[in-house]
Amino acid sequence: MENGIPLLGAKMPSMTVKTTHGMKNIPEDYKGKWFVLFSHPADFTPVCTTEFVSFQKHYGDFRALNCELIGLSIDQVQSHIKWTEFINDKLNTKIEFPIIADDMGKVAEGLGMIHPGKGTNTVRAVFIVDPNGVLRLMIYYPQEIGRNMDEIVRAVKALQTSDKHGVACPANWPNNELIQDQVIVPPAGDEKTAAERRGKENSFDWWFMYKKL
Repeated sequence: MENGIPLLGAKMPSMTVKTTHGMKNIPEDYKGKWFVLFSHPADFTPVCTTEFVSFQKHYGDFRALNCELIGLSIDQVQSHIKWTEFINDKLNTKIEFPIIADDMGKVAEGLGMIHPGKGTNTVRAVFIVDPNGVLRLMIYYPQEIGRNMDEIVRAVKALQTSDKHGVACPANWPNNELIQDQVIVPPAGDEKTAAERRGKENSFDWWFMYKKL
């Protein structure tokens, strides 16, 4: 696997990884499902612990969207196991999704999760991958900022809505300041369609139409 940040629309590179749930092949083992692969800087750190509790609290939301979660850091699998035991025993939260033990750092390097300007640990990377193994969305956070899990759930919902209905989702969807929970229709592709759309209801102009699903 070559170093570098993967590109949106590209196939997620195939990899065999050791996890807290045994060996897994990614993305092959998740064919037909969406999944969120996310990295954290290190086990037994406060911000990462709050994130794992929050990811678990939202796990039902992800599963309702046919989406799985996969964590990753460059810690060993024994560290992951001990840390999840702590989260279960002390914080009353059982982590049900697997965590990749990338102790050699090869997966993290190949997916651009290590940024030299932010140290030698993985940054907080998020990759959303569709059922065909295609990378659809990436977000990177620095170590000092915890992620917003509601936004990651929203992003999966928005991608699925876009795929299903051939539309785009506006800012803050489904709570957009202009069109609330409505979605954006693709712009007209020819002069005739553009002329037909002018002055239509649910239209700011021919290139900015929206509709209720």
